[in-house]
Amino acid sequence: MRPRRPGFGGDDGNAIVEFVYLAVLLMVPLTYVLLTVFRVQAAAYAVSSAAREAGRVYATSQSQEAAGLRAYAAASIVMQDSNLTLPPRNLRISCSSSPCLTPGSQVDVVIDFQVPLPWLPRLFDGRSAASVGVSGRHLEVVDRYRESAR
Repeated sequence: MRPRRPGFGGDDGNAIVEFVYLAVLLMVPLTYVLLTVFRVQAAAYAVSSAAREAGRVYATSQSQEAAGLRAYAAASIVMQDSNLTLPPRNLRISCSSSPCLTPGSQVDVVIDFQVPLPWLPRLFDGRSAASVGVSGRHLEVVDRYRESAR
């Protein structure tokens, strides 16, 4: 039997290769999951804030005609702060009384938004193949002591 020379043969150096292989195998999916969670959480915060601001702006508007436009503009600005675009169809405003800006009435603002998952291909219509839905809702009361809007 020949004596073994140090540094040749055996499993020397395999631990590093196995560690790098397992680290990449585990870290890539973990990184993707974290990026997805962060993106969805940021969108949830943005939608919640946009609904609140849209409700406040709507309830403080001077006229019924301008209220909807002002509410959409406020919600869009809040969403743009998070690099998100709010389509007009995703903002719904309903009121507890008619006309909507009657003192003491409630304005209910709901925003639904689909958050596209990162690194997935786009379909033919430009939307992501997979997305997560988030929604925000805010109920604002029109000031009882204001003049009725015309």
